[in-house]
Amino acid sequence: MAQPVVSPQARSSAAPQSIPVREILPWAVFALVVGAALLYFVGAEQGATSLFGGTWVHEFTHDGRHLLGFPCH
Repeated sequence: MAQPVVSPQARSSAAPQSIPVREILPWAVFALVVGAALLYFVGAEQGATSLFGGTWVHEFTHDGRHLLGFPCH
């Protein structure tokens, strides 16, 4: 079977597209806020810095705390 003839214009490689910072910035800020909140709840939500009463947040994040190397008891 014969191969189709491809013009030189069709063979041009696709150039990488640049992504404007104004499109990335809101997602980067969102990821930073969510990451900081997760880090707080896993690493610091106990004792004097506790935002919620009781130990339910500590117990909920207990295994993650040990996995990430945070001391808890």
